[in-house]
Amino acid sequence: MTASELRIAVLVPCYNEEAAVATVVADFRKALPLAEIYVYDNNSRDRTASVAREAGAIVRSERRQGKGHVVRRMFADVEADVYVLVDGDATYDAPSAPRLIDKLLDEHLDMVVGLRVDQGQAAYRLGHRTGNRMLTGFLSSTFGQAFKDILSGYRVFSRRFVKSFPVLSDGFEIETELAVYALELSLPVAEVETPYYARPEGSFSKLNTWRDGFRILGTMLKLYRSERPLRFFTVIGILIALASIILAIPILITYIETGLVPRLPTAVLSMGLMIMALLSVSSGLVLDTVTRGRREMKMLAYLSQPRLKRN
Repeated sequence: MTASELRIAVLVPCYNEEAAVATVVADFRKALPLAEIYVYDNNSRDRTASVAREAGAIVRSERRQGKGHVVRRMFADVEADVYVLVDGDATYDAPSAPRLIDKLLDEHLDMVVGLRVDQGQAAYRLGHRTGNRMLTGFLSSTFGQAFKDILSGYRVFSRRFVKSFPVLSDGFEIETELAVYALELSLPVAEVETPYYARPEGSFSKLNTWRDGFRILGTMLKLYRSERPLRFFTVIGILIALASIILAIPILITYIETGLVPRLPTAVLSMGLMIMALLSVSSGLVLDTVTRGRREMKMLAYLSQPRLKRN
């Protein structure tokens, strides 16, 4: 398959991006003249859909609110060999797209993430930058280090990745889920530095630093529980067991000295906590076996898609 035969789809999820979407469509049309550009409108209250259509994009809609719902719909509906996912706020650099695609094809990768390099103080707010670093560090310590910017909305995917990825997130947690999926299956991925610009005048961010940060952190904890159940429940079991031992030590000392157990309720509580600790570890062992089976099924779904070859 030659470069001209590749089917490239640019996927642009949008919510109230009337001020920026035409620029996004025009820039990616110039950078990737052979690509099909899809704009998915997510219940916008402005003229996002009509502006995108006038700019030459294929416009579709997703009524369930949230970026995760939109990405799920785009991945299911659109057929292509290479997918470019980008936000509709004109903050990402369209001329970098060919470079990201070339890296994906030349190195036989499944995902290339645009590592944001802000081009101005207003482009990347301090709170978002700090939160991104904290979440990226947490992800690296939990699932392994492969990314420096897990929250980037600029990504290029192979068809294999897109058609085997089970989207579960509803909102902006989708970027975290994409990173965890790649790390869990040890898929070949990379990051490429790309310029990151401030929003154009009249365009406003829908992100809330604290609310969305906690939502993303919650998603990471849920993914850790589902993908690393043995570690998750073992840690809980150890904490409960320590509480049980702390409660039991005075009772044991008293029993050794007097032969009596005067604090029977505390003894019962200590025993109950130890039983809970053992149950927690046992649950982790069972769920770890289930998770391994799920991971194998994901890998089989991934391998069922043909590998993209570039001549």
